[in-house]
Amino acid sequence: MTFRAIFFTLMLLMPHGILASEAISWTSKQDDGETQVQLYFFWSQKCPHCLKAVPFVDSLERDYPWLEVHSSEISQNRKNLKRYVEIANLLGHKTSSVPAFFVCGQLITGYDSPQGIGQQILDHAHACRQTPAMAFSATDDNALLLPFIGKLDPQSNSLFIFTLIIAGMDSFNPCAFFVLMFLLSLMVHARSRARMLLIGTTFVAISALIYFLFMTAWLNLFIMVGAISVITLIAGMVAIVIGIINTKDYFLFKQGPSLTIPESAKPTLYRRMRELLKANNIATMLVGTAALAIAANSYELLCTAGFPMVYTRLLTLSELSNLQHYAYLVLYNIIYVIPLMIIVIIFSFTLGAYKLSEQQGRFLKLLSGLMMLGLGLIMLFAPNLLVTAIWPGFSLLVTSVVAATTIHWLSNRA
Repeated sequence: MTFRAIFFTLMLLMPHGILASEAISWTSKQDDGETQVQLYFFWSQKCPHCLKAVPFVDSLERDYPWLEVHSSEISQNRKNLKRYVEIANLLGHKTSSVPAFFVCGQLITGYDSPQGIGQQILDHAHACRQTPAMAFSATDDNALLLPFIGKLDPQSNSLFIFTLIIAGMDSFNPCAFFVLMFLLSLMVHARSRARMLLIGTTFVAISALIYFLFMTAWLNLFIMVGAISVITLIAGMVAIVIGIINTKDYFLFKQGPSLTIPESAKPTLYRRMRELLKANNIATMLVGTAALAIAANSYELLCTAGFPMVYTRLLTLSELSNLQHYAYLVLYNIIYVIPLMIIVIIFSFTLGAYKLSEQQGRFLKLLSGLMMLGLGLIMLFAPNLLVTAIWPGFSLLVTSVVAATTIHWLSNRA
């Protein structure tokens, strides 16, 4: 835990007496009767993002006379820090990072550019000026409080919604489906629901752990390099390349470069699967399943490297604590394994055998490729849209599904 985080925590534990030492006003009337919007800006001299935001904030009152800025530096002024905590508590938020902007009862943290978070601040201020009644000073009763992740407003928390969308897309991984379905199809011959359920669940659990560690590595890499814009551009370009390769696989399957399990690796995976059928005891079976999961996922990561890379980069562009970063990774991986667990349950209770067809695998590749292309383009031109607004992620999902379905339908009719 950083010194700043400890300092904020201590401040939160201190008694505050009156809720705020000064009355909070989100709007006021100018002499000419026009609405003036109040913007509260809390920052620290030790924060690089804050120092980047200061020139932008300084320009606001000059460029927008109807906007009144209250700038408060917290590292040198304990009173300002206490006021930051009080206002955040009043709105039902935790104080863990700066820069922080309060406008019309909304808290916005972090800063990247005037076109990114700067524009988001101005959009809130403009909306509040047009409709002053939108300003509020109490906790939103519609908000949802989740452990570790924190307070979420279903109507405005785009990062949470984006996590559900991209993890849901990532979960339909043809490589993971192929390995798991082949394994369970072999287990059908044992005619043991309990054994199939145990092996399938173990395989999925180990796969989730490996995926979590893989995403943790991406997360820590991006945290280490910080908010360097060129890194985001590189991640966007890599996502576009991955999207092009996956889309190509729909039209030119097994031709040219492909992000799939190599044919040379499949005999080894098949051998490991068949060895599980010969296991004499539970311990041997579980160890063999864990070894198979590790081997299979080392190849599967090639199929799905794009989604974790894009997601963890966007996660580091959000102003979150380390605990919140990992909580979102846990949420992502829970969503990721849901389809795999559904497959395990269906196979176990029906004792049926099913293989992912080439046509189905190609369709999943196409869907994944279109989604990655869209994510890559947004990463290049407006990365913060994905974590500051709900509509880009949702629109990308719908557009990708419609486009993939249309292409697949036209291809089958040709």
